[in-house]
Amino acid sequence: MKRPAAVLHISEHDLQNAIRSALEWKGYFVARGNVGKMKTPDGRWFDTGLPKGWSDLVAFKNGRAYFIEVKSGRNKATPEQEQFLDGMRALGFAAGVARSVDEAMELVGEPRMNIN
Repeated sequence: MKRPAAVLHISEHDLQNAIRSALEWKGYFVARGNVGKMKTPDGRWFDTGLPKGWSDLVAFKNGRAYFIEVKSGRNKATPEQEQFLDGMRALGFAAGVARSVDEAMELVGEPRMNIN
C-alpha cells in the first residue's frame, strides 16, 4: 500500500520570512509592511500603517518593484488585497499571491528554488 506524501503546513508568518530570506539571498531588498489597530487612551480604535490591501512584502531589484501577498493553507486574498494587486499591475508592477517560496521566485522572474 502506497503512503500519501507528507504535507508541510507552515504559518503565513514563517512563509513570509522564508520568502524574504530567499529574495534577499538573490540580491533583492525586501520590505515587510507592519499594520494593525491600536486603541487610544480614551477608548477609540484607529488603524496604523499602510492602506488596506497593501501587500505583505515588497521586493526591489534593478529599479523594479514586486508586490507579494503571502498566503498559506486555504487562506485567500481579501477583496481589498485583490484590488491593491490589480492596481499595482495596472501601473506596470509585478504583483500577485505567493503560497510558496517557488511561487514568489516565479513572480519576480527568478528560477524556482525547489525548496517547498
